[in-house]
Amino acid sequence: MTRVVIVNDASIARGGATGLSLLQARLLKERGIDVVFAAADRGGNPELEALGIRTYLAGSDPLMKAPPHVAATRGLYNRAVRDMLDKVIAAEDGPDTVYHVHSWSKTLTPAAFSALQAVAPRCFVHVHDFFLACPNGGFMDYQAMAPCDRIPLSISCLTTNCDKRNYAQKMWRTTRQMILHKSLPRSADWAGFLLIHPDMAPRLEASGYPAERLVALRNPATALSDARIEAEANDRILFIGRVEAEKGVEELIAAASRAAVPLTVVGDGPLREPLAAKHPEIRFTGWLDRPQMLVEARQARALAMPSRYPEPFGLVAAEASLSGLPVIVSDSALLAKEIVENRIGWSCDTRNPDSFAGLLREVADAPAETIAAMSVAGASGTAGLCNTSESWIDAQLALYQRATS
Repeated sequence: MTRVVIVNDASIARGGATGLSLLQARLLKERGIDVVFAAADRGGNPELEALGIRTYLAGSDPLMKAPPHVAATRGLYNRAVRDMLDKVIAAEDGPDTVYHVHSWSKTLTPAAFSALQAVAPRCFVHVHDFFLACPNGGFMDYQAMAPCDRIPLSISCLTTNCDKRNYAQKMWRTTRQMILHKSLPRSADWAGFLLIHPDMAPRLEASGYPAERLVALRNPATALSDARIEAEANDRILFIGRVEAEKGVEELIAAASRAAVPLTVVGDGPLREPLAAKHPEIRFTGWLDRPQMLVEARQARALAMPSRYPEPFGLVAAEASLSGLPVIVSDSALLAKEIVENRIGWSCDTRNPDSFAGLLREVADAPAETIAAMSVAGASGTAGLCNTSESWIDAQLALYQRATS
């Protein structure tokens, strides 16, 4: 019987990648797979215990919570993580044992791959973002607030201050990237790098990852609503996500105001309070649970995901589309081409005020039958933006079989 060791920054969900790693653990356990969970944090997760999943912890705090002098050193290479994974391999390894790495940049650090090199032919690395290639993880110039096309660690990259904080932080991240290249040699026979969107491949290939080891495995998603939302009967634009600059919420608010289109912003973040104070005409709800989110979705004509960076997936867009909401995305989003080609939404340069406001007005004025056709097409799932939970696990088990045979 296959044993799967899931390796992740944390054992408690604080973000999308961790949530997926915990979903994977539960679904694999339901299939009768022996599951082990190895994380860098402390305390553990009672839900994993209740499922009978053995847990190993390195006992480290996330870098954001560590004192600056500790984060500056341990964030480059966390030796406690390597020691922990050495113990996991010694105790759990066998010819049918597979290792599956999810998020690693917050606490695990490149040290995780130093240990996992020993089992590379049975080790999969889930590529949720671009940290394997880009120092800041997003192919985004945060100072210019624009997507970045520089080759990572090229002279152009090294001399550009693109970090969210400052150039010193960029140099720290660059140092970590160089350590990553030694800890995770791209020429080693890793079982595979699992991309949440196939169009991530060119950027990873340009950074030296072999094309034959890059495997597309789209994230699972489920509709917010069991029945199709009749978007054609509504007039509001809906945003769901972190209320911060890189998510493009400021451009969305400006475009909605210019186009005189009602907007609801669901989510929280550093910009929520100042934007709410400045724009009383916008409905800000704060963060909502899934049932409350559905209440807002049922009042929407379309969902907007105007991220400024090259969004690799966008769970909220997939869930909204499956629910019957047409989606509006930035043309830099990797889902943009499929959304337009499958006629389930629109894309535009959301950083261009005229273009974005014009598109919102077009959506508002579109005939009901146009919106209804997009809504029905999205709810059918035929666009293939995502996996179901079952097809996601089926694909992983097939990969594991190939790696262990």
